[in-house]
Amino acid sequence: MECEADMAQGTAQRAVRSCPECGEPVPVDERYTDWCAACDWNVDPGAPDPAPGRIAAVRRRIGRAYGEQLAAEMEQGSAAARPAGRDAATLLAFGVSLLVHGVTVLLVAAGILLIVLGWSTGVQPALGALLLGLAWLLRPRRPRLPKDAPVLYRADAPRLFELIDEVAGAVGTSGVHAVVVTAEANAAVTAYGLRARRMLLLGLGLWEILPPQERIALLGHELGHFTNGDTRRGVVTDGAVRALATWFSVLAPTPPTGLLDHFVNAVTFLPRWTAFGLLVVLDHLTLRASQRAEYLADASAVRAGSAQAAAGLLDRILLAPAVHDRLRRESVAAQMQGGAGGRAARDRAEDGLWERLAAHFGEVPEHEYERLRRVSARRAHSVDSTHPPTHLRRRCAAAPGSAGSAGPADSAPGLVRYGDSRAKAVAAELAPARAVLARRVIRDLAG
Repeated sequence: MECEADMAQGTAQRAVRSCPECGEPVPVDERYTDWCAACDWNVDPGAPDPAPGRIAAVRRRIGRAYGEQLAAEMEQGSAAARPAGRDAATLLAFGVSLLVHGVTVLLVAAGILLIVLGWSTGVQPALGALLLGLAWLLRPRRPRLPKDAPVLYRADAPRLFELIDEVAGAVGTSGVHAVVVTAEANAAVTAYGLRARRMLLLGLGLWEILPPQERIALLGHELGHFTNGDTRRGVVTDGAVRALATWFSVLAPTPPTGLLDHFVNAVTFLPRWTAFGLLVVLDHLTLRASQRAEYLADASAVRAGSAQAAAGLLDRILLAPAVHDRLRRESVAAQMQGGAGGRAARDRAEDGLWERLAAHFGEVPEHEYERLRRVSARRAHSVDSTHPPTHLRRRCAAAPGSAGSAGPADSAPGLVRYGDSRAKAVAAELAPARAVLARRVIRDLAG
């Protein structure tokens, strides 16, 4: 019976129908969208991406304007050869950032003066405390290690850190001090704390669905950010961007219910749009360099993992929304079980969660990946509003002669290999974090 079911499933997956638009054969698989590769019929049946906020919309427009130009430069190698952080736009962005932080310093000074000189009035100290609180929100700062996620250090996972060090050496940088493991389909690097120690955020939702060599490409991409001089990641410029976004939010108009609301909205109109204008200026000055850094990080992924692995990684990134939906369905299904039997079902769901996730997304056919790539190009999909369009990144990663690529995707081997013994050792070190996050996904994500 099991063999018959498998045969029936295989037959269903190999079924075809005629395209209603052009008559070409269309593969039919009930798990995925039917679409025509010849004429793009039904290639994008879903709703478009939700409208972003005003700031994200501006960044997306700027990013798309730079996208094709930067992609062409990366394929020719000219953008990669240009030194990072030394152009006029970077220096001007640094100057604007210092101006923004200067306003924060003035708030601190004004707050202290109001408290010290107006202590007897009662009102001025309260206003001074308000200014100091606002300055605290606007201060430039580095992230901290999260308290609600597993954190691994070198002593906890020596083989994982050995792998990270090898990939870092391949892309021309050094390793990290801590690895924060999350359940998201994402990964990132940043510096944390006053000593600016390096941190890698490793999302199991992405890591677990990647084939071995694509995991190397992922590490190569993230660690490549430490090499490529992304000015937007610096504490000064990043702090200014965050401060301006905070100003824009704090000064947001309130629905007018009386004369006082109209007066406050009128008073805050000019400062609010001044903050927005400066934020747009900073975006214009830094987004090109930020997108260039993403392309160079992709080149690092090619160097470490291979061109084929880097292109495959970018395909997997297109699955990120589906990964979140799959984890949520797992959680909902487990939570629907009640009583003692429900607890046992939740335990079983936790035990095999990441294996089921990997198996599910390991079955995605090439036909579906091609559809996602075409949808990505139509919508100019990007990881977020500061990233280049994903389809352009993939094109550059796989392009012969592009930065970091020695030739076509199949002819550019990576410098780091991820064999079975190393993979098993790393998996063993990640096992405690996998268990903690599986429990959290099953018990909390449905809520």
